[in-house]
Amino acid sequence: MTTATGFSTLEWGKVDLSRYPRMIADAPGPKSKSLHDRCCKHFKGLSGQVKLFPVAFESGEGCLLRDVDGNAYIDFSSGIYVTTLGHCHPKISEAIAKYAGKLMNAHDFTTEIKTRLVEKLAQILPGDLNGFQFYDSGTTAVEAGIRVLRAASKKHEIVSAFYDYHGKTYGAVSMGHIRSHVYGAVRAPGMHMVPRPDVYRPMWTKPDGTIDTDKYIEFYDQYLDKATVGSVAGFCLEPIQGWGGSVMPPDDFFPKLRKYCDEKGLLLMIDEVLASWGRTGKWLCMEHWNVVPDIVTIGKGFGNGFPVTAVAVREKYKECFESISASSSYGGNPMACAAALASTEVIEEEKLNDWALHLGEVALKRMKKMLAEHPIVGDVRAKGCLMGIELVEDKKTKKPLDKAGVMVYQKAFRKGLAWIPAGHILRMSPPIVMDEATLLKGMDMIDEAIGETEKELGYK
Repeated sequence: MTTATGFSTLEWGKVDLSRYPRMIADAPGPKSKSLHDRCCKHFKGLSGQVKLFPVAFESGEGCLLRDVDGNAYIDFSSGIYVTTLGHCHPKISEAIAKYAGKLMNAHDFTTEIKTRLVEKLAQILPGDLNGFQFYDSGTTAVEAGIRVLRAASKKHEIVSAFYDYHGKTYGAVSMGHIRSHVYGAVRAPGMHMVPRPDVYRPMWTKPDGTIDTDKYIEFYDQYLDKATVGSVAGFCLEPIQGWGGSVMPPDDFFPKLRKYCDEKGLLLMIDEVLASWGRTGKWLCMEHWNVVPDIVTIGKGFGNGFPVTAVAVREKYKECFESISASSSYGGNPMACAAALASTEVIEEEKLNDWALHLGEVALKRMKKMLAEHPIVGDVRAKGCLMGIELVEDKKTKKPLDKAGVMVYQKAFRKGLAWIPAGHILRMSPPIVMDEATLLKGMDMIDEAIGETEKELGYK
């Protein structure tokens, strides 16, 4: 399929498997190590994935990443869910460059490109999600969403879930599973956390052993009655938990939670910074369950790498933006709006939501084969190009095998697969423009790494 400019995005995702991945030096190589050491004399606070594999990248193109030692990797990370359309997509790069040379920032004054973007969002988002504000990071969007949640409800308590991740500022971190003395000895006042359904590790089950989502809703009702001060604004949850390990809810959970919120007069805020914009095969992940949130945050792949995020609210809550000091220095700048609009148009023109769904089906079939063949693979899951493999000591006990997670991550990376660790859960987020053959090649590399790890740990 070809865009109006004559450019085929799906061609952009193809990797010549006769040439790539190409590992011409042991990784991380000498140039990577030298550059990394120089940088780390001054730059601190690196992510876990960099500490486990301190490679220095030089360039990216489509579904490939190249390091400074000349190694070329298949990208199964997308910069952690960010470059959804591959690296340096021409249409998006050109859109950013146009406004970098025309108008970089006009604070929150109206521009044509911003107007076109909000009109496009109002057209494609479900229900009456047609009120917007733009920001420069997921955390900032989440904090703004919290303020809207409180302004709309005129209440202050918020309920999130165990193992959620919403960002690193005080309000956002208080809704997630992060422990650090930097944020104080307690969570922000009014923040509560409850369990959410995990099909692989259910807290409540029916007599037949399947997960009982009704019990979760019943627990929420008791918790709100007994553990809060009666000023609950609503829930704020991820649709699929990213940092938690690509943990996906049963299909009936969010429809039931939406109904519960409506019955109790609570608002539902969904943090889609990680899951939205084609990653799962829908604009919003919540569309898989036909649920329209009251407030939703959008980010990461929204600008395909350019820092642009959004808060979208339903029609009746639009005016709440007026009361929360919603504007920001960088949010909605012309370059950001151009990146977001170009990304949206590429997904729409190329029907990439459908392609992401297809890739997810291909990946899940391949991962189920791993599940059947490997003793340490306890569970596999995928929705579009958001995927996970859970490693366990024993399939019956389901005890997490963190050591194996580190080993598999590093082994596959050395083979030429750039991806994401999460303890005992392997996370994958390939660009949604990837072709089937490249996707399956990446899966083969993971399969090989799991087999090698099992052998070293004495499983085979």
